[in-house]
Amino acid sequence: MTCNDCNTPIDPELGYHTAKTLGVALCERHRRLVEKVMAENNTPKEAIQLFYALKDAGAHPMLEWWDGQRSVDIAISRVKLNIDVETEYRNITHEQAIHDLEEAMHSFKNGFTNIRIPHIAITHYLDDTVKYILGIIQGLKANLKVI
Repeated sequence: MTCNDCNTPIDPELGYHTAKTLGVALCERHRRLVEKVMAENNTPKEAIQLFYALKDAGAHPMLEWWDGQRSVDIAISRVKLNIDVETEYRNITHEQAIHDLEEAMHSFKNGFTNIRIPHIAITHYLDDTVKYILGIIQGLKANLKVI
C-alpha cells in the first residue's frame, strides 16, 4: 500500500486506518498535515476524498484555498473554480440565502465560478463527480481562451 499523496510505501494498518477515517490512504506525515487542515478549517472528509481524486485525475486542485473573502474546500486556480462540499442539509433561511448570494457575487466579481457539491455525491458517486468536475474544468478552459 502506498500514500495517495507521495506514493511512498506505508504500513497496511496505517493505510487502512487513514482510508477509514480520512477516505484516502496516507503516510504518517500526510495524515498529520491533512488532519491539521481538517481541524483548522472544519474540512469535511469528503472534500479530502474529492481533492485526492481530482489530483489523481490531473486537475491540480488546492485544498482549503483562500479566495480573498473566505476559505473554499477545493480550488482549481487555473480555471478559477471554487468547490465547496456541503455536509449539512438545512432549511435555508432568507438570511442564509442572501449571504450565499453575496458570497457568489464576490466570487464572480473576482472571476471565480463556485459550485457546491453535496457530500453524498462524493460518498456514493466519486468517479462520476470527478468526471463532471473535469468537464466543468474543460468548459472553463475553453471560455478562458475565448476571452
